[in-house]
Amino acid sequence: MTGTAAHVITGAGSGIGAAVARRLHARGDELFLHARDAGRAKELAAQFPGARTLVGDLSDPEKLSWAFSHQSLPDRIDSLLHIAGVVDLGPVGELTPKAWRHQLNVNLIAPAELTRHFLPQLRLAHGHVLFVNSGAGLNASADWSAYAASKHGLKALADSLRQEEHGNGVRVTSVYPGRTASAMQAKVHQQEGKEYDPARWIDPESVATTILMALDLPRDAEVNDLTVRPGR
Repeated sequence: MTGTAAHVITGAGSGIGAAVARRLHARGDELFLHARDAGRAKELAAQFPGARTLVGDLSDPEKLSWAFSHQSLPDRIDSLLHIAGVVDLGPVGELTPKAWRHQLNVNLIAPAELTRHFLPQLRLAHGHVLFVNSGAGLNASADWSAYAASKHGLKALADSLRQEEHGNGVRVTSVYPGRTASAMQAKVHQQEGKEYDPARWIDPESVATTILMALDLPRDAEVNDLTVRPGR
């Protein structure tokens, strides 16, 4: 993907999402940044001058369509980048339905609903849907059941979507980063009772580099799955 393109991005406020948004903003692409509420949208608009915002609560995916119906949406989308996510660790014997629902809603059902909503614009542009998954989307560890289940489901969503939309010219990529230095990673370490040292983990800019590589790949090829692991 080269030249001016339009991107819808979730999770642009921090971590990998912010790194990707900075790169695309710097090269002059058109950004539609998702925010959970009006206050967050104002912050993103100040952080990325010229970008537009879309407001909707990912934790309540059933209301996303209604929220978007009251906003000005892009007519064409070259990429839909699902980068937002939440995590709450705990053993199966202690995780409540509320914890399960929150992670499934934000990490899986909301991306499915956003994709459904924007598929017409993506088909028009022969666009790209990219899911930032996780190493937990490939292997589940103790205390990671709910988060890993949401990310395993996200892999299934991406795999099915890829087969369904290939004939429409829509590319679909899943990126599986290992532990990345971010606010989420700090929270994970807190929940694990471990000291957090961001220097031990992947820089979000490195993950952003791999994402842009997948987006910018010529149309004769498609990255389906991309695994990124800490190099130290």
